[in-house]
Order: sequence, then structure tokens, then C-alpha cells
Amino acid sequence: MGWETRKKGPRRYYTRSRRKGGRVVREYIGGGTLGRLAAQLDEIERRQREEEAAYWREERERFEQNAAFVGELEEAAEILSQAHLIAAGFHKRRGEWRRRAREHSA
Repeated sequence: MGWETRKKGPRRYYTRSRRKGGRVVREYIGGGTLGRLAAQLDEIERRQREEEAAYWREERERFEQNAAFVGELEEAAEILSQAHLIAAGFHKRRGEWRRRAREHSA
């Protein structure tokens, strides 16, 4: 997108580039007031896209931080539950928690 000046004539005009069918096509908008308005509108839209992209980037980072924290909490809960089961006299056998057999005293 931008202002162009051709060799024929000193007048500047505004164009924008668009994708059409996988190709980039340059679209003539015009010069003068129309060109300035189109350039301003394109600038506003570009800034909005950039702000939206930045917003979603921050959201993704916040989500990833929360996901990491939840993972740490899950790991801590697993360790605590295993410690509780061991303290209560259980052991793990073939992936299952089982109560230890009580020893008989004679």
C-alpha cells in the first residue's frame, strides 16, 4: 500500500495491494482527497489488526502461564496424595495402590 508517482505527470495517487487467487494485485484508489482518505482508513485498519494481534499474543502468553501453574499444582497434588497413601500404609503394586498386609506379632 502506498503513494505512487508515475513518470507521466507529477500527480501522486494511492494504491493498495490485495491478494486475489493467490496473487498480489495492486488496486488503484486515486489521488487527492480520495487517496488521502483511503490511506488514513488503511492505516486505521492496519493499527487495529496490529492491536488485535498483540491482544491475542498476550492472551496466549497468559494462558500458557496459567497452564504451567496448573501443571505444577497437579504435580504437587499427586506427590501429596502419594505421600498420604504411603503414610496410611499403602504401597503401589502393578500400578494400583494396595494396603500393606499387617504383620502379626507373636
